[in-house]
Amino acid sequence: MIAALTLHLHLPACASLKQKRGRIKPLISRLHREFNVSVAEMDLQDKWDETLIVCAMVGNDVAFLQSALGNVATWVEANWSDGDVWESGIELYG
Repeated sequence: MIAALTLHLHLPACASLKQKRGRIKPLISRLHREFNVSVAEMDLQDKWDETLIVCAMVGNDVAFLQSALGNVATWVEANWSDGDVWESGIELYG
């Protein structure tokens, strides 16, 4: 089973793609390090003030996958101070 958490993030203070990268890269690294998930910016790479980040996990326990990715979403909403979470959702595959 594959589970994916999609986070649509708004970065209101960014005025360039360089500033955006400077705010997104530390978030991606921290999520990977602290939650042991695969993380990538999947869409909206050409927009300065928003991005779409996907976190993925593989496992055989659906409840665990949903709980773990729910914890990631909760952490981002509570601790990421560089912007806002506009939308988030978990999808299961397989």
